[in-house]
Amino acid sequence: MKSTLPLTLFRCVAIAEGISAILLFFFAMPIKYIFDNPVFVKYIGMAHGVLYVGYVLLAFLLVKSQKWNLKTIAIIIFTSPLPFATFIVERRYLKKRETN
Repeated sequence: MKSTLPLTLFRCVAIAEGISAILLFFFAMPIKYIFDNPVFVKYIGMAHGVLYVGYVLLAFLLVKSQKWNLKTIAIIIFTSPLPFATFIVERRYLKKRETN
């Protein structure tokens, strides 16, 4: 029986990365530029950066065990900088894998 823990962890990181991107782009950055207060960008930006790196590293670590083809890994990696893309990837590529 194949363990789904790494895929579950990747799904959680994908969701957290997406949430951190939304907080960064739609909360922290407006606060910074409208009210000249960069404190939220500092902390949310750092969390987003760590989550993004974790997302990419976990994606590369899961390529072999999940038997992802080149197209799938390219979509997972190259769409990750786009806002909301990690939610789409999680729903379309990761959720169905975990249930199979």
